[in-house]
Amino acid sequence: MDQGRVVEAFRLEAGQLAEAMTGVSAAEWQLPTRCAPWTVSDLLAHVRVVIAWLPGMLAGPAPTRAEVSAVGYYRPDGRFAPDTNAARIALAQDHAAQQLSGAALAADFDATRQQVDRLCRAEPEGRVVRTRHGDPMLLSEFLLTRVVEVAVHGLDLADALGREPWLTSQAADLLQDLLLGPDEAAAEAAALEKLGWGQLRFLRKATGREPITREEAADVSRLGIRWLTLG
Repeated sequence: MDQGRVVEAFRLEAGQLAEAMTGVSAAEWQLPTRCAPWTVSDLLAHVRVVIAWLPGMLAGPAPTRAEVSAVGYYRPDGRFAPDTNAARIALAQDHAAQQLSGAALAADFDATRQQVDRLCRAEPEGRVVRTRHGDPMLLSEFLLTRVVEVAVHGLDLADALGREPWLTSQAADLLQDLLLGPDEAAAEAAALEKLGWGQLRFLRKATGREPITREEAADVSRLGIRWLTLG
């Protein structure tokens, strides 16, 4: 995965999310999201938390080689176990509660995403990092998982707020490559068009944001879509 491409997609998608959050009213911050029990403020706090791991990772020693890809990162192991999910939920809620207001939370997210973008741009191509789960990964591959978080939860936040999605084409293309495989993305995208799915609808269905029928499940199984375990 080209590191520059992922860094730029992160910059654009996180920037869109930061801009969208500036117009959220006091009442809207408390609206429920599909990621129960999180409210809008809790969910933005979660996204802030998961991108805020990067500065510490970049400050740490680089592993000698990468062993886990972005696809491998989403393997259904202990990181998505019930107790881990409970801790993830509590961490986001705690961070949201520490902010004086929704506006303060939005400003905190904006500052964090700018810091992450700046630090990642300073790193050489091929930089290897170690995740908090112990996975040695290329920075480009781990940052791709952060693009997933920002983009997919951006859809969740847009839905909760009753807004049109602000998903950028750069992030959407990366997600499609991750789910379909970049070498065959064009052929797979053509197959999705035959199903009557545009890119946004495909991403919604493939990430559990839109129900999928039994017939559709059989069709996408034949396409070889990578269903990710998302926490």
